[in-house]
Parts: sequence; C-alpha cells; structure tokens
Amino acid sequence: MIFLDTSVLVPACQTRHEHHDLSHKLLSRQTPATAACAGHSLAEMFSVLTRMPAPFRMTADEALFFVEEMKQRLSVWVIGPHDYFTTIRSCVEQKQSGGRIFDALLIACARKGGAQSIATWDVRHFRMLAPDMADRIIQPD
Repeated sequence: MIFLDTSVLVPACQTRHEHHDLSHKLLSRQTPATAACAGHSLAEMFSVLTRMPAPFRMTADEALFFVEEMKQRLSVWVIGPHDYFTTIRSCVEQKQSGGRIFDALLIACARKGGAQSIATWDVRHFRMLAPDMADRIIQPD
C-alpha cells in the first residue's frame, strides 16, 4: 500500500503544475486497495485548490469534484486523538516546530495504516521526521 501526501494530490489535479505529469501518472495507477491518503489531506487539498493564485485557483465546486475523485480512488485513513498527542510530543523531542507538525501527522497516519511507502514531493522533510522510514519515502516517478 502506497500513501500519497497532499503534495502529490494537488499537482495531480492541476494540469499546469510542474509536478502534474508524474503525480497524475502515479495516481492514475491506484485503487483503494493499492493506495491511501490522510483524511486531513482531503481538507488540505480543498484549501489549496481554492486559494491558489489565478489562473490556477478553482471554485469550491471544482475542488470538491477532485476531493470526491480522491475519495473514490484512494483509501482514506485517519488517526485518533492519542496519535495527535504522541506526534506532537515526538516533534518536540525531535526539536521540530511550526508547520512540520502537519507532515508529522501525515507520517503518523501512514505509519498507523501500515503503508509500505510514502509518496511526496517533500522527501527531505519527511525523511528528517521519520528517519526509520527513509528508504520508503519516495518521489513519484
């Protein structure tokens, strides 16, 4: 099972995005039996798609279409309250702060779901947050 980061989902929906081709290619090969994303990524994807600068910005209805497409194409995994606190504590122990918590939460979700690999365009940060999974954190190809 491959876990797809938000940084892969957004360009898969944006034909003019520099990472569109590889992100879309990876996504197009997936089914709910082979790939997953975090529930949080669906909300993040909606947020990003509806606030991008023109001409990339989508209407809420257009963004919802792509969110629903992801929901059909991928398994959607979530973490519980205990996982949030454990992840925050882990970030503090690793001396990580700010927005890195969101990547750490996605890693926690992938870990909890048993992902065999994590696809992201932010490989460096993901590997820094999860060095034990470094060999399983990949860029789309």
